[in-house]
Amino acid sequence: MSDVFGQPEGGATPLTAEEKRDLKLSYIASRGELNVAEQENIARGQDWATRRRRRELLSEKFVCDLHRRMLGDVWKWAGRLRSSERNLGIPHWEIPVAIKELLANARTWITTEAYAPDEIAVRFHHRLVQIHPFPNGNGRHARLMADLLITELGGKPFSWGRGGLRDHGELRRRYIAALQAADHHDIQPLLTFSRS
Repeated sequence: MSDVFGQPEGGATPLTAEEKRDLKLSYIASRGELNVAEQENIARGQDWATRRRRRELLSEKFVCDLHRRMLGDVWKWAGRLRSSERNLGIPHWEIPVAIKELLANARTWITTEAYAPDEIAVRFHHRLVQIHPFPNGNGRHARLMADLLITELGGKPFSWGRGGLRDHGELRRRYIAALQAADHHDIQPLLTFSRS
């Protein structure tokens, strides 16, 4: 395999050797082919999520099921919480508790109307990215979770800069900068980016 597992650019999460072996599609020979296969799978996952009626969005099961639906045709580990350390995210052994806390916090934010709906969804997205619960696909998964959440709250899905964040250009740099601002307790750049 040529550049399939070359060093990812722009903040993408590198995979462990074991995770790389879990690629289901033997025909994949380049990063471009992998990106296409993942994008097709993500589109099917998005269709599944948006077609579902009565879902318990803020549940551990849904968080994992959505990731599995988004990447499960490509990766064996899709939908399973990561069990190794990364260059970002919390320690892997803290993930289950952090996800439970995030889901409980989001339910509380909604019940108490602690924030406007956009801010609830964007804060949820930010924390899910911080946790980095899966081996890969965390940003894409967190953006779709935020889109589903804002829709449940009566809003419209976010535009996320109106472009492909898988591309490693200026748009991705702006997204990463907005996430980093939120890491330092300034949520406004991420709120602005989400609707830009």
